Amino acid sequence: MSEPATPFWREKPLAAMSDAEWESLCDGCGRCCLHKLREDDTGRLHHTEVACRLLDVGSARCTDYANRRRRVPDCIRLTPDMLDGLDWLPPTCAYRLLSEGRDLPPWHPLRSGDPDSVRRAGISVAGRCVSERQAGALEDHIARWPGQWPRRAGPRPLPNPKGNAR
Repeated sequence: MSEPATPFWREKPLAAMSDAEWESLCDGCGRCCLHKLREDDTGRLHHTEVACRLLDVGSARCTDYANRRRRVPDCIRLTPDMLDGLDWLPPTCAYRLLSEGRDLPPWHPLRSGDPDSVRRAGISVAGRCVSERQAGALEDHIARWPGQWPRRAGPRPLPNPKGNAR
């Protein structure tokens, strides 16, 4: 019997991944689609529970992913070389975890084989956020949970033994 193949995210640097591999790292939680506020004088970051107008707040899926950057000009397309400078990615984000040299957590769909494992682990924003179309002032919706690691998600993954995230 042959040994199972090493998953691509454990052996490839982020910059060497194909577009399909890169896209598959997104667990679909929707946390990066929540608005953030940054204090001008201190630079302090505040997460909110307010979702981009394209995010379906019930499913945490973008309603127009293919055209999102045209429809929402400040929507960011993540690339491997920009990860070092981003402090707003949630601690549960696969891109952030891998760039820190960590493994994917057990609830990530690439490991669990189940996209619903993200919701069960308390990672998804589905049913926990409000659309920017109904929210009003962002300052009224500051929330801690989008920037935290949920207890029921288990411990943060340990560093990847190969440490080849970049």
